[in-house]
Amino acid sequence: MDRTELIAEIPALRRYARALTGNAWAADDLVQDTLERACTKWRLWAAGSDLRAWLFTLMHNLFVNQLRHSSRQAGLATPLDIDALPEQLAAPDAGQEQRLDLQRCLMRLPQDQRAVLLLVSVEDMSYEETARIVGAPVGTVMSRLSRARTRLRELMNSPNQTSATPALAESNQKVSALRRLN
Repeated sequence: MDRTELIAEIPALRRYARALTGNAWAADDLVQDTLERACTKWRLWAAGSDLRAWLFTLMHNLFVNQLRHSSRQAGLATPLDIDALPEQLAAPDAGQEQRLDLQRCLMRLPQDQRAVLLLVSVEDMSYEETARIVGAPVGTVMSRLSRARTRLRELMNSPNQTSATPALAESNQKVSALRRLN
């Protein structure tokens, strides 16, 4: 494994990790864990094969394992519902031009759909590469991608109808909408 090839993939790994976790610190930890795993398991990488796909597969598997581990530990800490905290998540008032935050909408997608959407759309991977990374058939990847695009479009186009809690629906009049990042 060429060290420069590995280093060249770090920005893409960071983008994908950030989108998966929704948190910069957790994303950096995931990238570090992925690189550590790659360095300790480098003999498993077949020379001449796609290093990028191998690294993304390692990251995906580590992320899924972390999710499984955290679900087992659910009694110790409860996850924070972002819709329960509208005042902390409110964007500055945008006047006439109220926008919605893309990151928030991405985090509202199911993890399997979000992973496929990011790999295909952001990382420009083929359906076959994505299928290998997430461990699903190509048809499933295409279906998840279609559902993710549809749901993301719905979330981006109708911010007032996407609230999951009555408290947020009631406070929509008081809180300005989140911004759509260009």
